[in-house]
Amino acid sequence: MDQQRCPLCGRELGTVNVDRHHLIPKKFKGTEQFLIHKICHRKIHSAFTERELLQTFHTWEALRETEDIQAFIGWVAKKDPGFYTRTFSTNKKKNK
Repeated sequence: MDQQRCPLCGRELGTVNVDRHHLIPKKFKGTEQFLIHKICHRKIHSAFTERELLQTFHTWEALRETEDIQAFIGWVAKKDPGFYTRTFSTNKKKNK
């Protein structure tokens, strides 16, 4: 049986700690949703504002090209699909 994979990190999704992510934020009328690990979802929203997601990071490829997300994917790749821990905002986002 083929397991569904997280579109951000590529790990199997599993059945716990799974969220839905809008590549175009709901605030900007985005409707399409994707299943994603909760920790991956939190990472996206801790690193980027909704305006940045709308204007620049509205594809999985664009998200994965950023240094912050690449480092995160390298770290989370070794974790169990159900792994979750609190995600902190990056300094870049805090200073906006």
